[in-house]
Amino acid sequence: MGFESLKPGLLLGSVVYALLGVVIFWLCFIIIDKLTPYNLWEEIVEKQNKALAMVVAAMSLGICIIVAAAIHG
Repeated sequence: MGFESLKPGLLLGSVVYALLGVVIFWLCFIIIDKLTPYNLWEEIVEKQNKALAMVVAAMSLGICIIVAAAIHG
């Protein structure tokens, strides 16, 4: 056990993959928001639509699992 995980190459790779995952998730959320007949953010935040928030949360977890599996390999 040492500081092998803190090597610059490994650390940079982790940061790049984390940023790539966040960007891909963000783009997927925007695409899904455009495909729905209403504004997801407005419905969830302003109108407090809890049912829609749970659906979006499940969708977000699904997208995150797919992105993580695709990046991990």
